[in-house]
Amino acid sequence: MMNELIRTSHIQYHPELVQGGDEWLAARCGLLTASEMKLILTPSLKPAMNDKERAHLYELMAQRTTRHVEPQYVSDDMLRGQDDEVEARILYDKHYAKVSDMGFITNNRWGFTLGYSPDGLVGDDGLIECKSRRQKYQIQTIVECVTSDIMPDDYVIQVQTGLLVSERKWCDFVSYSGGLPMVVIRVFPNEQIQEAIIKAASAFEERLAIKMEQYRTALADQGARLIPTERRIIQEMWA
Repeated sequence: MMNELIRTSHIQYHPELVQGGDEWLAARCGLLTASEMKLILTPSLKPAMNDKERAHLYELMAQRTTRHVEPQYVSDDMLRGQDDEVEARILYDKHYAKVSDMGFITNNRWGFTLGYSPDGLVGDDGLIECKSRRQKYQIQTIVECVTSDIMPDDYVIQVQTGLLVSERKWCDFVSYSGGLPMVVIRVFPNEQIQEAIIKAASAFEERLAIKMEQYRTALADQGARLIPTERRIIQEMWA
């Protein structure tokens, strides 16, 4: 099955990439991805027009210009989350279904490319998205989401973008907090949300293209006082 998944007309799978590794960073450099879609689309499904959206536009524009991804700060919560999400996947694999590795997926169906890094694929139709939660949020999820079979609002846009990019039929959202029951909620594609994602991403790409042209115009200005520089390697910067 995996050989058949490597590439379709619009979707490209990258099972060989290790999430967080240099090749994975290079593959997603400059792309709109599921984990960052919340920066350009509000919870009310309106395109974001704020400081976070503008910052992300220039961040992706810089990545497309330099092909370089700047290092990000890794907090204690993020480190804990990495371990927790591995444990969540192991428990899911044990109690529900076999999970296959998948480093990165891209889809260019809309005239631009969106990316998604799933926590794993399940069979031919499914995928999983694992989240490490603080215990107060896990308790809240158990109380508010389990009996109603809905996922927490904070991750809806990311999961729906993942389903959109992968074109899979469902995603099991896995909420994990050590010492509390692990929650698994099955999520299906939502046409309204996915249409809003496409609309916001399209408008974002159009704005980015305009800014990129302005950048090129500024570089070509003969009167501009611009001096070329070279990037210093990380070891030198932190020495």
